[in-house]
Amino acid sequence: MSGTEKTKAATEQAKGKTKEALGRMTGNDRMTAEGHADQAKGDARQAKEKTKDAFRH
Repeated sequence: MSGTEKTKAATEQAKGKTKEALGRMTGNDRMTAEGHADQAKGDARQAKEKTKDAFRH
């Protein structure tokens, strides 16, 4: 996995977790959903890169 893609994935996951937690604390369902979506994007990016790495080796 390239370093920049790994960093992007981790950043999206952390941003999503923060957004989701803040949404839950404030009762903002939209922010909670956006946070969950950000986490999913980060997970997808990470999975894509791991798949690419598997085929390279």
